[in-house]
Parts: sequence; C-alpha cells; structure tokens
Amino acid sequence: MPRILIAVDGSELSLDAVHHAMQLTRHGLQADFVLANVQEPATLYELVVSRDPDLIAAASIEAGEHLMASARALLDEAGLDYVTEVGVGDPAHTLVDIVESTGCDMVVVGARGQGALSSALLGSVSQELAHASPVPVTIVKHAEVMESDDEGDEEQAA
Repeated sequence: MPRILIAVDGSELSLDAVHHAMQLTRHGLQADFVLANVQEPATLYELVVSRDPDLIAAASIEAGEHLMASARALLDEAGLDYVTEVGVGDPAHTLVDIVESTGCDMVVVGARGQGALSSALLGSVSQELAHASPVPVTIVKHAEVMESDDEGDEEQAA
C-alpha cells in the first residue's frame, strides 16, 4: 500500500493538500498517510533564555501537533489511517528527511499561489521540495472562490 506524505502548516492552503489526498482515496486509491509539520529551529535567544533544549524541543513538537489538528480531524472523519511527524529545520529539506525516514512514495503539498516573479525572488517551499524530493511531489493549487462573480450572478437573477 502506498504511503503519502501530506505537508501541513495549519493554513487553509495546506488543508487543500489534505482534501486532494482524500479525493484520491475516493477514486479508489488505497493508501496510508503521514501528516508532517516542520517547525523553525530555536533562535539563539530562545536557547539562552530557556537553557533547556529538551523544553524547546517539546514546545516545537506540541506546536507542530497543534498545527496539524485540522488535518487530523479531516482524516479521522474520513476514516483514513495516518501517522504524524514533526520535524525541526529548513522546511523542504526536513520534509525530504521525513519522506525518507517514513518510506513515503509520494508527497502532496499545498501551493501559496505566488506569481513566477514572486516565487523566483522569495523562494517557495513547494518548489524546493519538488526539486529535492526523491519521490513525486503533487503541488495543489488553492481553488479561490470568486466572490465578485457570485454577487454578479445574484444581481442578474434579481
């Protein structure tokens, strides 16, 4: 059975990746999932103030688990099997490490929907992940609802 990593950061855009993966199962794909979240490493200030690296690591794991709550709820509701992983470090490369350590066959990640110039200047986790990943990466675009179109339709119907 294939194992699919779904990268989530707590945003609505990352939930698009969860919905896409769930859609694949509705079309007959049998898979289990790895929900993954990557936390920023502790700053030097946090390390000096805390003086307890274990406390900082525990806080990172707790934050990551909290950010995956909505994704877990969706998969629970659908009755799909999954495990969770929280990593610390550079998002794209840490996700690659999680892919390799959990034996994933595919990655699904939400896109920010940045334009080409903006992506080139700012970089993009999804693009970097697509380049670094040893397995296929599906980047799911956010389906925006056009509120102005909906309002125009209502006015024409009246």
